[in-house]
Amino acid sequence: MSERFLRRALILWAIAALAAGIVASLKGADFAANWIWGVGAAPVIAALGVSIARDLLAGRMGVDAVALISMAAALVLGANLVAVVVAVMYAGGTVLEDFAVARAERELKALVGRAPRIAHRRRDQTVEEILAEDIRQDDVVLVKAGEIVPVDGILLSPVASLDESALTGEPIPVIRSAGEGVRSGAVNAGETFEMRTTATAVESTYAGIVRLVTAAQTAKAPFIRMADRYALLLLPVTLVLAGGAWLVSGDALRGLAVLVASTPCPLILAAPVAFIAGVSRAAKQGILMKGGGPIEALARVHTVLFDKTGTLTVGGARLVAVETAPGETADEVLRLAASLEQASQHTVAAAIVSAARARGLGLEIPQSVRETLGSGVEGTIGDKTVRAGSATLVYGNRRQEEWATRVSRRASWRAALCVFVSKDDRVIGALLLADELRRETPRALQALRAAGVSRMVMVTGDRAEAAETMAAALDLDAVLSERSPSEKVEAVANEQRQHPAMMVGDGINDAPALAAAGVGVAMGARGATASSEAAEVVILVDRLDRVADAVKIARRTRSIARQSIVAGMALSGVAMVAAAFGALTPVAAAITQEGIDVLVILNALRALFSGERTSPRSLAISPEALREEHDTLDQGLNRLREITDALDDASGERAISLITEANALVQRSVVVHERRDEASVYPRLSAQLTDPSALAAMSRAHREIDHLARLLLRLSTGLRAEDADRYLVRDAQRIIESIEALVRLHNAQEEDIYEQAMPT
Repeated sequence: MSERFLRRALILWAIAALAAGIVASLKGADFAANWIWGVGAAPVIAALGVSIARDLLAGRMGVDAVALISMAAALVLGANLVAVVVAVMYAGGTVLEDFAVARAERELKALVGRAPRIAHRRRDQTVEEILAEDIRQDDVVLVKAGEIVPVDGILLSPVASLDESALTGEPIPVIRSAGEGVRSGAVNAGETFEMRTTATAVESTYAGIVRLVTAAQTAKAPFIRMADRYALLLLPVTLVLAGGAWLVSGDALRGLAVLVASTPCPLILAAPVAFIAGVSRAAKQGILMKGGGPIEALARVHTVLFDKTGTLTVGGARLVAVETAPGETADEVLRLAASLEQASQHTVAAAIVSAARARGLGLEIPQSVRETLGSGVEGTIGDKTVRAGSATLVYGNRRQEEWATRVSRRASWRAALCVFVSKDDRVIGALLLADELRRETPRALQALRAAGVSRMVMVTGDRAEAAETMAAALDLDAVLSERSPSEKVEAVANEQRQHPAMMVGDGINDAPALAAAGVGVAMGARGATASSEAAEVVILVDRLDRVADAVKIARRTRSIARQSIVAGMALSGVAMVAAAFGALTPVAAAITQEGIDVLVILNALRALFSGERTSPRSLAISPEALREEHDTLDQGLNRLREITDALDDASGERAISLITEANALVQRSVVVHERRDEASVYPRLSAQLTDPSALAAMSRAHREIDHLARLLLRLSTGLRAEDADRYLVRDAQRIIESIEALVRLHNAQEEDIYEQAMPT
């Protein structure tokens, strides 16, 4: 029989006995009523005695001791009604506490279920299917397309394309060459390859991740009720005051009244009720907290460690730029590539197709498609032969043009994947795909600072260049890159030794670190994974700023719980003094204590609300609508970036056409949007802000954008082909680049201000 079941049975038993005794008393059967109340209290006393004995053996002392003494004393003195009332209060408090602090079971189903079960071992000219656990070191193993690498090894095939996101968190597949190491847990994203094993299944990387999660969870200390911290003070004071009242008055019932008045139901109830309220409020915002323990841990967080991919970033390949050969257009390059990629199941292909559809490009059905896994795709679009993939696939043995070399260099420093596109053997452009910051990431980090977090660290398995490039745009205190799951655990442990630390991640590779942290927070909007199982807190919506909300809710909840405890103790103290002087009988003391309980519960329920004042006025436009407008505007900004790049090689009529296009785009899109905001949105927005002067800088940005737009208009008006010398092109590039960068920054700041102005 579980302890949780026993506690529920005890509260039902005590309530039934109290009700039955009241019925018997009303019918005049006082002896029977007293006997029923005693029978109702006895099991609760026995169970509590066993619990206290177990705690004492473990070196702990809680507030439960006061409840045990008061119930036992009531039975000894024949005040069985008092005993059963206290029993109901105590048993009810423990059930509430069970509900608040019980943690969801941390099953490793997602982690263990993903582990490879079978492998294909080659013996001479035959291939046999065996259990992964039967693989031995130096075996030759075949890994087929789409299979998970069963053990660690060395690649024997010339090349392999591997999805290592389960290990590093990096979503873009990596290419491994013969002689390089291959780790278990990676997925074969290319063609079948051979490898020579260097470890057994038990000794391999993926099995190590499972062991790390299990060990970290086992090492966690159990959550101790906040109320227990006050027990060492309450217990001796209660006993001394009750004993003194008895000795001075000579009336044992006066001492019992003191004990009943001191029954720590406010302490027993305060934290669980506040924690339940906090958990409920968090759930409304898409934050799942697994009980009361994570709330207290979150409230004490000093340091936050973030994984990069999928946590600080969107967690997948996104089209960040379309580079074109001279004379080609970005839309045509993307349209042909996306039409072809419709026939591929690769994650990069899905990103390309999605980007083309977002631009409203009409795609064609490809014919005669042939995919070289890990390299790219080729086929026929209409009457054109199109290839999309690596430079090797598209160029073959030919030398790259100057523009393509420049594109490869840009892809390198932007930590992006480069997909070249050719039409009838002529390379016409390249697509750059990379991970990118979540839109709300800067705001989320600022909110964590405001919530009281002192230190923030990025810890990632990604390359140093990519990690530091991403971190440069954020308010971080440290960047730890190229960290394996075990090294992530070590980094978390180091921070935890210094201050209470929280780890935020989303991948299987983050599970050990999440389990090892003081509190683990999983970005679980994309489905249940091992990280969600290992974490105490799961963010159910795909929003990083909910992490800051979780910290705020936890700190407010803990503060309210502490207020309730202190207020309950103070009121109980007053009742104890009154009982000591004979102003309260034991039953009156029990009723008084019930009143205190109600006040404590009502105060604890304040954790259901944010505590922040809200304004009844509405904004001129919702943050969601504003983001949609900015998304539309981003399409134009992306085109401005493409125009800037295309001007590198443009001259004459081509340069004039590009500059004219940029001016038209700025005048009809950017300028119209900013002027509308200044005229109609900002006046209403200023009324929502506690400091309306915060919009002064935003209005200054509007004026600067308008100024740059006027400069571009003047520059582009009346241009002739012979005017497009390198100095004019350079000036145009500078203006267009300034507008694009300033509008992007301005939009991000605008969204931050809108989020702050929204009623909570």
